[in-house]
Amino acid sequence: MATISFARGVPAPECLPVDELADCARVALERDGKTILSYGASSGYGPLREWLAARHDVEPGRIFITNGSLQGFVFLAQRLAVGKRVLVERPTYDRPLKILREIGADVVGLHCDDQGLDPDALEEALKAGEKPAFVYLIPTFQNPSGRTLSEERRTRIVELALEHDVLLLEDDPYSLVRFEGEPLPSLFELSGGETAYSSSFSKTIAPGLRVGWFVLPEPLERELELAANGTYIGPVLLGQAAAYEFVSRGLFEPHASGRRLLPLGRARGRRRDRVARSRGGSRSDLREGNGLRRRTRHAAPRVQLRLGRRDRRRRLAASGGACCAGIAARAGFRPRSRSRAGAGSRRSSRPVSS
Repeated sequence: MATISFARGVPAPECLPVDELADCARVALERDGKTILSYGASSGYGPLREWLAARHDVEPGRIFITNGSLQGFVFLAQRLAVGKRVLVERPTYDRPLKILREIGADVVGLHCDDQGLDPDALEEALKAGEKPAFVYLIPTFQNPSGRTLSEERRTRIVELALEHDVLLLEDDPYSLVRFEGEPLPSLFELSGGETAYSSSFSKTIAPGLRVGWFVLPEPLERELELAANGTYIGPVLLGQAAAYEFVSRGLFEPHASGRRLLPLGRARGRRRDRVARSRGGSRSDLREGNGLRRRTRHAAPRVQLRLGRRDRRRRLAASGGACCAGIAARAGFRPRSRSRAGAGSRRSSRPVSS
């Protein structure tokens, strides 16, 4: 029997564009091999920075490409948060918690309800104590809860951050990995580009590329660029160049939001039915953006699906479910008009409270 674990978001092997990326890497080497096989600017591969800047409607100088978005978080935390106060959702992704605690940051967890972060809790925390180094949020398909903040709450949270002049860091690895429902504007878009944003290609192309990025105020971008230069001298330009070739061919949106996710969305509907029946409810009890949970105060139990090896279609559907990232209820395949390329692979095995 094959087991599909919801504990972590890892793309299934059949979802990885192996042939396309192989050709992209070959073309990138033939076109620009002397550049991408040498040391390069710590801020990342120039053409990819320009593509990302156009996608987010900012100047290229605000784009900082990293070896996965978590590495950028390390640089940011080391620059801003050593021994300082940082506000996060409770619970939140365990890796940033570990990084923050290792540098001696005072991590303050904020109350979340079934709709995600409570803006009143954020306002209270901003008024109490010293000014935080930054606020770290995963507003779309939050890790580990799977919840998605409403547009009303997003707007209020952005207003609070701007009012208190606090850096708001939006971690957005999952927003393009949705099966149904309308996409919501990012905090970055709602702020008019005044907040910070991070994402990666780990979910939308392949995690092995290790290509993440941040959109930052230019002075902060330059500071992180210096930190990166002192850490690894130069980035992994080959992976970044292959990613650029992939997106410049127009393969990104279809791969992330269309052809490959359509059959997986149907499979996910059948899977949700099974999960709901196993808990004595119906599919309507598994609310989009609120994770796989009944509408009660109790968290849902961990779910694993065991599928027979002889049923090939069901096995592929199950693998596809793993591709589309775990316990968060990823909804819709409609491509976004711009920005918010999905990103880094992040699913902890259990909720972690600060």
